[in-house]
Amino acid sequence: MSLDPGVLLLVLAAALMHATWNALIKSGGDRLVMTTVIMLIPSVPSGIALFFLPTVLSEAWPFLVLSVATHFAYYAVLLNAYQHGDLSQVYPIARGCAPALVGIGAWIFAAESLTTIEIIGVLVVSGGILSLAWRRRGRTGPGEMKAIGFALLTALTIAIYLLADGMGVRRSGNALTYICWLMLLDAMPLLAFTLWRRRGRIRESFAPRLRLGAFGGVIAAISYGITIWAMGVAPMAHVVAVRETSVIFGAAIGTLILKEPFGRYRIAAAAVVASGAVLLNLGG
Repeated sequence: MSLDPGVLLLVLAAALMHATWNALIKSGGDRLVMTTVIMLIPSVPSGIALFFLPTVLSEAWPFLVLSVATHFAYYAVLLNAYQHGDLSQVYPIARGCAPALVGIGAWIFAAESLTTIEIIGVLVVSGGILSLAWRRRGRTGPGEMKAIGFALLTALTIAIYLLADGMGVRRSGNALTYICWLMLLDAMPLLAFTLWRRRGRIRESFAPRLRLGAFGGVIAAISYGITIWAMGVAPMAHVVAVRETSVIFGAAIGTLILKEPFGRYRIAAAAVVASGAVLLNLGG
């Protein structure tokens, strides 16, 4: 089943927003604090909104708890990946495995089957995304190997929380309530950890990053909110494959703004990603 054109456009917009807030983390100096601010901003309106929204059905809570726990692990490995590698390398690896992993997980746990063309589309998207991380170098240094390792761990956490949220929102009874609970609960353990790590210098750590962090928080909330909603109304593998085309935006931001290497081979890889997404949405 292909994505409805309106859903497709929204998920593409979510992809652009996702790449943007990841670039803010990479370039934000204190990445732990920047990540915390970005995640904290949407938690405030989400907590207020919960007073006026229906309750989440009990069947959704195990998935919500799993998602929150996995998100915390995701932040830890993502920050380590960015500590050792470039945005234009780490981001494609971290996101590149997600479409295939979610497709497999959705088949096993959510009984979502894919046609042959859709499977090829998922594999093409994943391969194109991973190829964006390729470098013209004869040898890979220890720092780069660490970045790749953490990026692969990040990919695993991404697949787990996407599956948890895709299955959870379908059982929630109300997608917006589920999203608000996730935004609220997601920020709490990260905030507690950051306050502990930056104890004694909280003001000087947070103050310079509040403005950009607030912007990042707004677009991060909208981006993942769209993704969760879309997974509630469309096949998860389709949504994830289109959303992970964010790596094209990430590579462009890394090149044009962060001055990281790109090159013609990455442009070709971006075209492969786009063709895979087309195959996936024609396969149904």
